[in-house]
Amino acid sequence: MKLVDFRNLLGFSMLLRVFLIVYGEWQDTHMEVRYTDVDYMVFSDAAALMASGESPYKRTTYRYAPLLAFLLIPNSIFHRSWGKFLFSASDLLVGLFIRIILKQRKVPEKICTYSVMVWLLNPFTFTIGTRGNCEPIVCAMILWIIISLMRGNLSQAAFWYGLVVHFRVYPIIYALPIILVLDSQIFRSGQKPPLEDWNTGQAKTPTSNTENKIFHLNLLTALKSLFSRERIRFGLISGGVFLACNAVSFYFYGHEFLHEALLYHLTRTDPRHNFSIYFYHIYLHYERQFSAVEKLISFLPQFTVQFALVFSFSQDLVFCIFLQTVAFVAFNKVITAQYFVWFYCLLPLILPWSRMKLKWEGLLCIILWIGAQTHWLLWGYMLEFKGYNVFLQLWIASLVFLAANTFVLVKIIQRHRFSPLFKRYESSAVKNVTKLE
Repeated sequence: MKLVDFRNLLGFSMLLRVFLIVYGEWQDTHMEVRYTDVDYMVFSDAAALMASGESPYKRTTYRYAPLLAFLLIPNSIFHRSWGKFLFSASDLLVGLFIRIILKQRKVPEKICTYSVMVWLLNPFTFTIGTRGNCEPIVCAMILWIIISLMRGNLSQAAFWYGLVVHFRVYPIIYALPIILVLDSQIFRSGQKPPLEDWNTGQAKTPTSNTENKIFHLNLLTALKSLFSRERIRFGLISGGVFLACNAVSFYFYGHEFLHEALLYHLTRTDPRHNFSIYFYHIYLHYERQFSAVEKLISFLPQFTVQFALVFSFSQDLVFCIFLQTVAFVAFNKVITAQYFVWFYCLLPLILPWSRMKLKWEGLLCIILWIGAQTHWLLWGYMLEFKGYNVFLQLWIASLVFLAANTFVLVKIIQRHRFSPLFKRYESSAVKNVTKLE
């Protein structure tokens, strides 16, 4: 079978997205069910308020950084679809960045192209941007951070990391694995860090005694040298950018910004039905005020899983942040379908290192995950559109969905070829471990 040229793939993907944006305008005008995401209307209203010199937070349910509203000001100047084109362009940029990352690790052209197709031709991802969801911008920034790290541009990676955490809080979970890989055995002044190639990764197994000993030794070394020059530089730049962006936002919008864009996400309790296993408890007890401690306790399972994943897989950085993202979404207090795009953009980056075959194990995981989601949506439809009292059944469906996520995640871990993103300059400590073996 003839391999699809990347430029043709990108061109087709661009035309598809333009068509969907134009079609969406027609559907919004002529049909009762709108194509445009309701959040896009919130973004647009907030941008219009900012353009007129008012606070974007006067628009109820706008709980994002002012930067998003600023980017969408052309919605009220040029055309209301400006933001959709911006988000779809970011969507295409994600596809380009996926290819750059895989090619830098010398992944074969065929596997590389198929991996990019998982993103660009995924019905969920190409409708996200065209319906007006901002998540592709976040995905593009996260992948650019990975590219910057691979090229040894620490300052650039730190700048974009501080900005993306300001823009969308959840990438803060990537701080620890990034910090753990920033050590003198990988990053040296004026040198590009050596990368583990795809071919090299084929010979590695995560169960090797020598590898495990070296890995834990490296982890110990990393913890002992936590305040290395590279880590301090990354922390100062990223922290400085984050604080500067927040300071500017606070200067213009005060406590409204702090509450809506930052604090709200830490203590959020949403009584509306969603995929989270916590929604039913919140729904039953929403009339009484939850204490700050109760709101924060729900983060405990997330923190536990996050630390376990980081200390097990941090050297395989891309795989680690993929696992972190899936686990973070699965155990979150609120889960909506748009959150899935957070890990969709990372999935093509780990596929070349997976031993899982589409037939039959991969197909089983896909059917199980989609089936659990469809099962939940069925009960959600009966509640929202038919008015049936099926809250208990919906909560059970949320438990099933969590179980499906956990099962798929375990399968992905079991079938993954452990391959650190960076090669380490061999130290005397590692040599001694090898000699002992």
